[in-house]
Amino acid sequence: MSRLTAIVTTLNEAEQIGETLKRLDFADELLVVDSFSTDGTEQLAREHGAVVLQHEYRSPAAQKNWAIARAGTDWVLIVDADEWVTPALADEIRRVVADPDARDGYEIKRRNFFLGHEIRHCGWQNDRVLRLFRKDRARYAERQVHEVMAVDGRVGRLREPMLHHSYRSLDDYWKKLRRYADWNAQEACRQGRKVSPLYLMLHPALRFVKAYLVQGGFLDGAHGLVVSLLTAVYAAAKDVKIWELQQKATSDPTRSPAGGSDDGQ
Repeated sequence: MSRLTAIVTTLNEAEQIGETLKRLDFADELLVVDSFSTDGTEQLAREHGAVVLQHEYRSPAAQKNWAIARAGTDWVLIVDADEWVTPALADEIRRVVADPDARDGYEIKRRNFFLGHEIRHCGWQNDRVLRLFRKDRARYAERQVHEVMAVDGRVGRLREPMLHHSYRSLDDYWKKLRRYADWNAQEACRQGRKVSPLYLMLHPALRFVKAYLVQGGFLDGAHGLVVSLLTAVYAAAKDVKIWELQQKATSDPTRSPAGGSDDGQ
């Protein structure tokens, strides 16, 4: 009979790791890969029955691939520390793992929450992530951000969603904004992307219009307005970072657009 490993990667997630792990007690193996947290995350994870491994963090894809290789079962479920598996989703996952005719990977829809309020529009309503898969059939493509799972085989979709508490406070959002804006800008520059002054001026405004009007953010009330505004702020932060990297590459021809030198030093 097939068995399941649930994997959670962490860094200073003491505030929420307990609830996340409690909802994964249906898994045959519970594995937490931590990046040397200093807030007691490791101890809390062990108290909830998880095997905890420490590994230096380089990128989301690299961390998760390292963790997948250490799973001791046929199936793997990846869950972030801010995601909750509902009882209905747990039941569906158990049925899939037990089905000999199951596909090789499954996408799971996410219900996204911002400051405790579910966001049903703003583009967040179409959020699906491939998180359940046969261990020997899937790996993340090596990239800095927005890790993409590559599955060798058939991919299906589960009916039940998981709950994603993406930002617990505005402070939490600002911390993540800078990190992801930097990573996305570096990835964009590696791919040869450039931005012009006109793009810097128009793109954030267009992102707000898209999220708030086209994708229905106004239907989410004040929370939808704030999410749409922050979407524009994030676009501006990323674009300005790309522009900054362009300027550095122009002033120093030996420097690669992503911030390193051409010889890899």
